[in-house]
Amino acid sequence: MEYIKKDLGSYKLHLIKTDKFKSITVKVSFHRVIKKNEITIRNILSDMFMQSSKKYNSKRELTIKAQDLYAAGLRTTNSRLGNYINTDFYLTVLNDKYTEDGNFASSLEFLSEIMFNPDVENGKFNEEKLDIVKSTCRSALNSIKEDASNYSLIRMAEAFGEGEPISYRMMGYLEDLDNITGTSLYEFYLDMIKNDFVDIFVIGDISIKETTDLIKKYFKFDILKKLKMPFMVEEKKPRRSKLVFNEEIDNTQSKLAIGCRINGLSEYERNYPLTLFNVIFGGCSDSKLFKEVREENSLCYTIYSITNKLDNVLLIRAGIDKENYKKTVSLIEKNLKDMCNGKFDETDILMAKEYYNTALEEIEDSQSKIINNYLMMELINTDDIDVKREKMSKVTKSEIVKVAKKVTIDTIFCLEGVRNEEDLF
Repeated sequence: MEYIKKDLGSYKLHLIKTDKFKSITVKVSFHRVIKKNEITIRNILSDMFMQSSKKYNSKRELTIKAQDLYAAGLRTTNSRLGNYINTDFYLTVLNDKYTEDGNFASSLEFLSEIMFNPDVENGKFNEEKLDIVKSTCRSALNSIKEDASNYSLIRMAEAFGEGEPISYRMMGYLEDLDNITGTSLYEFYLDMIKNDFVDIFVIGDISIKETTDLIKKYFKFDILKKLKMPFMVEEKKPRRSKLVFNEEIDNTQSKLAIGCRINGLSEYERNYPLTLFNVIFGGCSDSKLFKEVREENSLCYTIYSITNKLDNVLLIRAGIDKENYKKTVSLIEKNLKDMCNGKFDETDILMAKEYYNTALEEIEDSQSKIINNYLMMELINTDDIDVKREKMSKVTKSEIVKVAKKVTIDTIFCLEGVRNEEDLF
């Protein structure tokens, strides 16, 4: 696998040459510092790209064109990475070796058309199509509580990181939806195209020179830009005493969400010992939390922990019966203390390293995961896959214990189910 990065001033081009895949995947990523009041309009804009363009006047026409390009895959997503919000365009096409010469170039032209020639007249997006997208968004926002697991995490994060990016609802906000017009959306679009920092990734069995020339031809950003701040969110000390609160929901099952602060990590600790700590603690079905809380004590339906390295946090989620709330929290706290006291052995470490190596293998089998791996290398100075394997193999128990002591429970939220099983019948 050959990786070449070119800083073209107004954007960075990342070329990943590999003959492992028959397809070529392109990711165009727009970044800007996240603002709470811009999340909703950015989501709407992302959806509008998939409705139509100047040349392809409907969703049907876009679909037909994609099919003509040997079933090209096209999608947009919005996500948050630390201090930044990202709008990503993904294009996946068959390599010209398996189609006809020029299909890749035609596909890039198609993507460029969608990005740079939106369905705009007289300085505004098509209002009829905008209303459809807004209606879909409104329905999703009104039904946010229907996904109790996700809602519990949202509510916990709002209290846990008040005023921080982690507290923002990435689905958006109803109060911002009504203010979006065809005109305001177009103004926001122009600002995004002009001022967002851009990374373009291309992976596949590609010609470096030909691909570079094609990208330069179809993707032109004229303004020189620099990132305004790091992607990594500044550390915040945990509360002196835990914030504990609850909310009732019409559900048979309760959802537990716990936010932990992580402070004082070195770059090495964040990338390696922390990863192993999480796998051993709650990151897989062989973890301490899964075995002790779920299997041995039958206190929950599901339980797991995840790390968010860009936010310096660890999150714990569980599905429980509300009468098991106190016991579950107590066991979670006990297991964290046990990790701090080194109450795990080399077998646990070996399991975690094998789990990690399997995850690395899965990255190598996916174009989008490879792209995201190189993106993280760019954002927070992580290593490439081979270096990761080597460094992870050398992580010691004492390093994991040291990291465990830097994890502190800050916020505990329980979304309490109040519906009985009998109510279902």
